[in-house]
Amino acid sequence: MTQTASLSADTPYQNPLIERYASREMATLWGPQRRFRTWRDMWIALAESEQELGIDISDAQLDELRKFRTELNLDVAKEYERIRRHDVMAHVEAYGDQCPNAKKIIHLGATSCFITDNADVILIRDALQLVARRLAATIDAMARFAVEYRALPCLGFTHLQPAQPTTIGKRCCLWTYDLILDLQEVEHRLQTLCARSAKGTTGTQASFLQLFGGDHDKVRSLERKIAEKMGFEKVYSVTGQTYPRKVDAQLLDALSGVAQSLHKIATDVRLLANRKEVEEPIEKNQIGSSAMPYKRNPMRSERICALTRYVISLQSSPAMTAATQWMERTLDDSANRRLVIPQAFLAIDASLVLMQNIAGGFEVYPKTVAHNLAKELPYMETENIMMRAVEAGGDRQDLHERIRVHSREVAERVNAQGLPNDMIDRLKNDPAFSAVEFSTEINPLDFVGRAPEQVDEFIAEQVEPIRKRYAEGESLSVEVTV
Repeated sequence: MTQTASLSADTPYQNPLIERYASREMATLWGPQRRFRTWRDMWIALAESEQELGIDISDAQLDELRKFRTELNLDVAKEYERIRRHDVMAHVEAYGDQCPNAKKIIHLGATSCFITDNADVILIRDALQLVARRLAATIDAMARFAVEYRALPCLGFTHLQPAQPTTIGKRCCLWTYDLILDLQEVEHRLQTLCARSAKGTTGTQASFLQLFGGDHDKVRSLERKIAEKMGFEKVYSVTGQTYPRKVDAQLLDALSGVAQSLHKIATDVRLLANRKEVEEPIEKNQIGSSAMPYKRNPMRSERICALTRYVISLQSSPAMTAATQWMERTLDDSANRRLVIPQAFLAIDASLVLMQNIAGGFEVYPKTVAHNLAKELPYMETENIMMRAVEAGGDRQDLHERIRVHSREVAERVNAQGLPNDMIDRLKNDPAFSAVEFSTEINPLDFVGRAPEQVDEFIAEQVEPIRKRYAEGESLSVEVTV
C-alpha cells in the first residue's frame, strides 16, 4: 500500500521500488537495519576467530559485542559519520560506545572492506536465494498453466505474422524454459559466490601477518574461520582491497537475464491480450482507465516491462566499474554499487512477484483462440494438400507456384474486402489439384505436431526437478498491492 496520504508536504523523494513495488522481504534485506547488523556480525566473527587463534580477547569482551549485535544506535553512528566522513569508522565508534570493554579490539587488524565487502556478499547471497525461490515459484505456476492448456491449438507466429499452429501450453513452455535457464544462472552465481574474508588493506594480509607474529598458518586459519562463520565454504583466492568487482558484473548479467525473460513474457501477454486470446488476471474493482471505463489494460505486464527495462539498463554500470578499478582498488565503485545492486534486486523481485501473480491467474478465451486460428487454417492446410498432389503425380514447383498465386488473391479478398477465406475452395476448383481428396473439415490438432507431448516431456524433464529442489507446496506467494 502506498503511503502518500500520510506524507507531509516537505517529505523528500521516496524510492518507488520500496514504496510501491518490491516485496517487504527484499526491501528489508537491503535496509539499514539488516546491513548494519551484518556489519556487527562481521566484527563479532573477526574477534571470535582471532581469540580462537590466540589473540588476547576475553570472553567478556565477546559477550559484550554479542549483547549489542542487534541493538543498533544508528543515530549515534550518523553523528559520528557527519564528523568523521567515514561510514565504517563511524559505526566502529558507535559500537564502541555501547561496548566500552571491547572497544579496543573492535576491527582489530581489519580494513573497511573487510566489513563492507563481506557484508555485501552475505546480502547478495541472501538476495540471490530469494530470487531463486521466486523464480522456482513462477516456473511452477507457469508449468501448471502449460499442462492445463497443453493441447489447445492456437496460431503460431514468426515475424509476428501467422505461422504454423502451436498450442497455448507449448508457448507457455517457451516462456518457462527461459526462466529455467535464468534459474540455472542464478544458482551458478550462488555456487561460485565466495567470502572475501580477511585479506587486508591491499589484499596481502600484511596486517594480519603482523598481528599473528609472522605465522602464515594462523593467517590462513583466520581466513577460513571467518568464512565459515559467514556461511561460506570458499574464499576468493586473491583480492585487492575488495573482492573482484568482476563478480558484481556477473551478478548483474544474471539479473539482467531474468529481466530479459520477464520482459519477453510480459510483452507476449500484452500482444495476446490485444488479440483477446489470453489475458492477465483482473480484480473485480480494478480500473483500467480514468477516462475510458471499459478499458481492461494489461497493467501488470506493462509494469513488468517497465521494471525489467530498468534492470537491463543497470547491467552496464558494474561492467564499467569492473573495467575501471585501478590497481588494487579505487573508491568510485562505492556509490555506484550502493545504487545499482540493491535496486536491481528490488526491481527483479517486484517483477517476479507480478509474473507469479499473472501465471497463477491467466485467463484464456478458447473460442477466440479457435476463431483466430480458423481464419488462417486454410493457409496451413495448403502444405498438406500440396504433398498429396505431389504423391498423385503433380509437379511440386508448379503446385507451389499455384498456391502462392491463390494465396495472394485470398489475402486481397480477406484483408482489403473483409470477405471469408476461400483458399480451400479455390484449390478444389484448380485442375492441378483434381487428384486430391479434400477433407470435409480441418482439425487444428492435425497441425500442432508434438506440441502436447513436448509439454509433457518438458514438465517431467525440466520442471519436476526444480519442484523437488524447491519443495513443491512451499512456493512464495506475495500479494500485488499496487
